[in-house]
Amino acid sequence: QVQLVESGGGLVQPGGSLRLSCVASESIFNIYAMGWYRQAPGKQRELVAGVTGGGSTNYGDSVKGRFTISRDNAKNTVYLQMNSLQPEDTAIYYCCLRRTVLGKNYWGQGTQVTVSS
Repeated sequence: QVQLVESGGGLVQPGGSLRLSCVASESIFNIYAMGWYRQAPGKQRELVAGVTGGGSTNYGDSVKGRFTISRDNAKNTVYLQMNSLQPEDTAIYYCCLRRTVLGKNYWGQGTQVTVSS
């Protein structure tokens, strides 16, 4: 059972930046993919950004050009750099890991991001 621990959330003003981190309890070198999802109150969980084992990335339409996902295999860590944050980015952000293409998703406990003046 892999453990994922997110950190870096908090309160930020509109236009500000945050960087989220997700540390995995096992090596992420050969995994299929990792990613970040978010869920706002009353809404479904949605993909924010993902990165495959080969380094390919994809982003949700609402964050393209503002958020960047990256990974550090040596630290078993995936990051989400969030710039130009807006109130609609307010949500709980969850880290997700999938070891293989047909494998199950493992989730972290989530970290709250609040964008407000």
